Amino acid sequence: MSASERLEDLLRELAPQVLGVLLHRYGGFEECEDAVQEALLAAAMQWPAEGVPESPRSWLVTVASRRLIDQVRSEQARRRREATAAVREAPDAGLAPDPGDEGPRDHDDTLTLLFLCCHPALTPASQVALTLRAVGGLTTAEVARAFLMPEATMAPRISRAKQRIKAVGASFEMPSAQERPDRLDAVLHVLYLIFNEGYTASSGPDLHRGELTTEAIRLTRMVHRSLPDDGEVAGLLSLMLLTDARRAARTGPDGALVPLAEQDRNLWDAAMIEEGTALVTASMSASPLGPYQLQAAIAALHVQAPRAADTDWEQIRILYAILTRIAPNPMVTLNHAVAVAMTRGPQAGLELLESLDGDPRLARHHRLHAVRAHLQELAGEYAAARENYRLAALLTTSLPEQRYLRARAGRLER
Repeated sequence: MSASERLEDLLRELAPQVLGVLLHRYGGFEECEDAVQEALLAAAMQWPAEGVPESPRSWLVTVASRRLIDQVRSEQARRRREATAAVREAPDAGLAPDPGDEGPRDHDDTLTLLFLCCHPALTPASQVALTLRAVGGLTTAEVARAFLMPEATMAPRISRAKQRIKAVGASFEMPSAQERPDRLDAVLHVLYLIFNEGYTASSGPDLHRGELTTEAIRLTRMVHRSLPDDGEVAGLLSLMLLTDARRAARTGPDGALVPLAEQDRNLWDAAMIEEGTALVTASMSASPLGPYQLQAAIAALHVQAPRAADTDWEQIRILYAILTRIAPNPMVTLNHAVAVAMTRGPQAGLELLESLDGDPRLARHHRLHAVRAHLQELAGEYAAARENYRLAALLTTSLPEQRYLRARAGRLER
């Protein structure tokens, strides 16, 4: 890892901690978050030349606090009145805190910040953007690039999310015992969305966006450190590790998509597989069963098979049947249909897919047609499979998926 990469990792790790300190001291999410971003920018410019300070967190807190105080003074001068909204209790507001005066060094508010960014008053898209910006330490430009949209479009989305948090009076504190399960579900769902968008980009020229999968895993590790006994947190981290372990084998030298059954398993990351398998094994034996644990168990069965032909499809079918009962959704049914086809024959899988034909959530989704085409191909229905591959290619905005699906259709035509 290069020096610049180590610095980037350090700043991203410290960003939510510094923001937590400022929120505790001053309040005002939008103002504090903007000040932290300015401090991170200052560090990125100064530290490579001057060296990393002895206490980098203290340095960032000091600089961010000064930026925040400057904002308050500017507002005071403009409005000619004291601005108390940005500062809860600031008898020494004219002075920046001394280095090291940011509170207990072992206290990390990252989990509290994640709960705040995933507040139920925000839309899922806003939760994802705000989490990447405030907790992940990404700049607005980096968040915009991750989702292939202009910075001018992403900036208002993040700004509206921060304003919404302020409007609903959300406080910087852990949810109550009654609220916490639902709020934790939202946090895990946001991290899951970030990972999925990175692992299979919904649009654009690349199949992967490694910066998103890496960030999702890093943030999920933070949550796991804070909640080591939560089975679903461990299950999600395990699922990410077992899935991302296959990344190097998912594309060929030309960037073309390589399906799971055709991947070179020697390219899979053995260390990630070992860690992910240990996590899901421990969590399933000690915690109530949840959807992320089940998905991780399925992923473990896939990566444990030495060859595609050795995959334990019967066990995978059983796990999908359980998952369908406890967390039904159309994507689970799609995967369940594949497992049924591999154990009961392609016609049985196609019959299961018929239950999704009227589901509005899949009306314009390419995966339904892609899975149907795959099962039709297995069943020898080549003309129908060719047409469904072509339809799936028309519906996806991912260029690698388009090329793969068209290639499958072309092969059947020949």
